[in-house]
Amino acid sequence: MTEPILRVHELTKHFPIRRGLFGRASATLRAVDGVSFDVHPGETVGIVGESGCGKSTLARTLMWLDEPTSGSVTFDGQPVSSGATDLLRRQMQIVFQDPYTSLPPRMTIGDIVADPIRIHGTHPESEIRSQVNRLLTEVGVSAQRAGQYPFQFSGGQRQRIGIARALAIEPRLLILDEAVSALDVSVQGQILNLLQDLQDQHGLAYLFISHDLGVVRYLSDRVLVMYLGKIVEEGPAEALYAKPHHPYTQALLSAVPTLRGRRSERVRLRGEPPKPTSPPSGCAFHPRCPMAQPICAKETPLLLPSGPGRRSACHFSGQLAGNG
Repeated sequence: MTEPILRVHELTKHFPIRRGLFGRASATLRAVDGVSFDVHPGETVGIVGESGCGKSTLARTLMWLDEPTSGSVTFDGQPVSSGATDLLRRQMQIVFQDPYTSLPPRMTIGDIVADPIRIHGTHPESEIRSQVNRLLTEVGVSAQRAGQYPFQFSGGQRQRIGIARALAIEPRLLILDEAVSALDVSVQGQILNLLQDLQDQHGLAYLFISHDLGVVRYLSDRVLVMYLGKIVEEGPAEALYAKPHHPYTQALLSAVPTLRGRRSERVRLRGEPPKPTSPPSGCAFHPRCPMAQPICAKETPLLLPSGPGRRSACHFSGQLAGNG
């Protein structure tokens, strides 16, 4: 396999919770808590988990929109730091969830797509209009509408414009943060097909973040499952969906409906996810886990190999892998 284009090691992002007259930190929100993974050229890595698990914070931290608390990010072999984000953003771009708020309302879509080209100076001014027309056409928006404003477009068209903007400086990796969740189902399918076509044309790598397990399976080569700021399972998409090794992944997948009903007997979890300001001791999932044993409350399980190309953070991963 080729060398990773993106390498993330023990990345954390903690936010101090400030209260009182002088804004003293009274607690720490552990949004991302020691995450490590790689993305290879041309690969789609999906990230799934419940709302609040840290998926979107991870995306923002990778783009250095939120500076990491600790850990490292390496892109194409080059370490990324707060003083070297320009190169990172030339190579890695993000498409946000809400196409209604992610585009500047007072700019024409032609200027929106041209803006990153001008900022990064990737093309002379004389070529920018032709580049914008090409990008709009490539994502399925008529270049003749380049002088119109975002409010004149539907949600799906706005997301296409957001993708064109992300592609404007020819990045090698796109972070797609819930990029289809705000769209109607029929429009979701069109955008997913567009993303696959663009990936084939440009050899792009994707980091695809979503709470929709069906969409992630459709698009992803490999899947990371997050719970309370940590990765609890990783594996090839088909293998992970066919035989999850972590109890949390089993519970998520058991809730996914199919044409013949649910895919398996529903695994019901106890209670609500813990607060990231006060995570449980040991395994963060143990208060809700149907398999929890005393060791789970005492020792934090490591994310260790649990099969070919797979990792799981569970004291009983071996048993789960064997039982399927």
